[in-house]
Amino acid sequence: MKRYWIFLVLLAVAISFGCKQRMVTKPEAQPAQQQKESEQMQTKAPEKVTEAEVGSKVESVGSREMEMERKEGKWPDILFDFDKYDVKPKYKDELKSVADWMTQHPGARLSIEGNTDERGTNEYNLALGDRRAKAVEDYLVSLGVPSSRIETLSYGEEKPVCTEHNETCWAKNRRAHFVILGEGK
Repeated sequence: MKRYWIFLVLLAVAISFGCKQRMVTKPEAQPAQQQKESEQMQTKAPEKVTEAEVGSKVESVGSREMEMERKEGKWPDILFDFDKYDVKPKYKDELKSVADWMTQHPGARLSIEGNTDERGTNEYNLALGDRRAKAVEDYLVSLGVPSSRIETLSYGEEKPVCTEHNETCWAKNRRAHFVILGEGK
């Protein structure tokens, strides 16, 4: 039994000694690599890239009118009650104008971004933001807009328009936001 304990003690010392050597050598190598990368980044001048150089990687909006509408925020956000995702009757006229515009611009594509306030878990808020965006999409589809021209995504609580911690501010963050993606070919 005594030999067994001596063996365990020697094994523990050997393992401990081996681990200490690794801990000493690894950190020294890592900062040197980071310093080298940092020096390389500092010596490189930032490149100026024009839209012409980017070429096909930049999707052109298609018309001056479309660019103006995208920058100005064509439609106001659709707001929701706390923990709800049903479209309120007061926004139905606004959504009708979105559907009318989409009908007048048959190549246009639209993104609907669902957002929530900061209360709730990240997972819950992402799911709720998705339900809000889909509720707005479903209403637009019921007005005749093809679902293939609409995409939805959820930011949950990640893109607040107001950062105060009160009900007035939270109400502004519970929204569906429209982004005109451009005109197809």
